[in-house]
Amino acid sequence: MTAPSERGAEVGRRIGVGLMYGLWKPRVLGAWKVPATGPVIFAVNHSHNIDGPMVMGVAPRPTHFLIKKEAFVGPLDRFLTGIGQLKVDRSSADRTAITQALGVLDNGGALGIFPEGTRGEGDFAALRAGLAYFAVRGGAPVVPVAVLGSSDRRGRLIKGLPPLRSRVDVVFGEPFEAGDGSGRRTRKALDEATERIQLQLTGHLENARRLTGR
Repeated sequence: MTAPSERGAEVGRRIGVGLMYGLWKPRVLGAWKVPATGPVIFAVNHSHNIDGPMVMGVAPRPTHFLIKKEAFVGPLDRFLTGIGQLKVDRSSADRTAITQALGVLDNGGALGIFPEGTRGEGDFAALRAGLAYFAVRGGAPVVPVAVLGSSDRRGRLIKGLPPLRSRVDVVFGEPFEAGDGSGRRTRKALDEATERIQLQLTGHLENARRLTGR
């Protein structure tokens, strides 16, 4: 099985840069905290559909996001696959997606995950175990990412999007290790890692809100 294309993800990043800075006014804070090389996981809160493309466009590294398979419809299927994004079936343990995501980390790439699993309040209240598994199994530090302002109000021209030229804040946090250093992947170890992650992500979101005044 071929790993998702790093070159494709870089193309996706460039498209994201053009679109996000063209349509909105992203303010990016803490991007310098992202490790410049080696595997890394971006754990992104999810309150709006533009959160993923926004992080793809403003992150300092090309990013491969795990995206629900329902988004891969028609021409979008080939496009998203072409820019190195990963299709995941959330109704089961999707072995293909898991293998591809671990391949990204094994190749020293950046994997983007919405740990809440689905779009919601964007407050990291409900975390799925997937993030802990990838962090522990892939030996990758987790960088919390808060996207704020994407769901504050709806645009007049396109109701499903934030108002054009409105400000969206993207705040990158300090990288941290989710595991306890033992490399254990037992259910207990993953549960503990999930708790550790939740504390870190919730704390980062509070800091990001304080920092941005949102």
